[in-house]
Amino acid sequence: MAPITFEHVTKRFDDSTAVDDLSIDVADGEFLVLVGPSGCGKTTALRMLAGLEDVSGGRILIGDRVVNNVAPGARDVAMVFQSYALYPHMTVYDNLAFSLRNQKLPKAEIDRRVGNAAEVLELAEYLKRKPKQLSGGQRQRVALGRAIVREPAAFLMDEPLSNLDAALRVQTRAEILKLQQRLDTTTIYVTHDQVEAMTMGDRIAVMSKGVLQQIGTPEELYTRPANTFVAKFIGSPSMNLLPSAALGLGGTGQLAGFRPEHVELGNSRSGTVHYEATVEVVEYLGDEQLAHARLGDHDVLVKLPVEPRLEAGRLQTFSVPLQKVLLFDEQSTHAVGTAA
Repeated sequence: MAPITFEHVTKRFDDSTAVDDLSIDVADGEFLVLVGPSGCGKTTALRMLAGLEDVSGGRILIGDRVVNNVAPGARDVAMVFQSYALYPHMTVYDNLAFSLRNQKLPKAEIDRRVGNAAEVLELAEYLKRKPKQLSGGQRQRVALGRAIVREPAAFLMDEPLSNLDAALRVQTRAEILKLQQRLDTTTIYVTHDQVEAMTMGDRIAVMSKGVLQQIGTPEELYTRPANTFVAKFIGSPSMNLLPSAALGLGGTGQLAGFRPEHVELGNSRSGTVHYEATVEVVEYLGDEQLAHARLGDHDVLVKLPVEPRLEAGRLQTFSVPLQKVLLFDEQSTHAVGTAA
């Protein structure tokens, strides 16, 4: 186990900058998620850490060792990719043992590490099977096992659940979390899925166009986004953003943001801002309803309990507590406070 540090790290490809002045300190044993849309630089940052991409500027440290010029195999990290990349002709045992045999470890040590990984990942009964005899989730666990047996200073995971169906993703991400907590190994996990980021990370680093937008706990990013990009990216459904004047709030050049679940029906109490909007579509979700409404020229999402049921085509009064309305500078997009 070891802390990991990005110190003003930059990566350039010809005339384009994939990662721009990235600085992050990852604590020993921390689970950090790098999240952002495609092309934001998150995978490039991970590949620089793994030694698969050269660093154009800045330093990367694993523990107290600068690894910019250290070969990938000497960095003491284990990487899990989106593709399982298992050897189809080998058994599960042989897939797990492959890197250890290359290290010329004694057979007893290989048996110990493979046995421990198989127990942790509940693969013991599948050690004699080949990958084609396994389910997608089991293959992903074997891919994780190949990282575990190396007993590295850090795990690096690049979209490891993307090839799984929705139900299996939920199950496997819980298994990864339990595994990381049990092993207490520093982990950097890359995903474009903000739900994965919110449910898995001790902290989340949000990136856009190669630039770190904000880093913090899931709660910090959700309740106190640093700018409108984070406000819209984190949360499902995403935050409503519209000119503050549309809500009757003072201040020019400001955007007002509020979460769909913070909207209330009617205007029955003080300390709220209210507005009238036409309900266009209502999605019934069993225990709640998600309404798409129109306020002037702006779309607004509303998440409410399922009763009373909203009706499409009806003009409805909604309100939002002022302390839940965040204000952003329209020009810089940075948060400036709340409306309370």
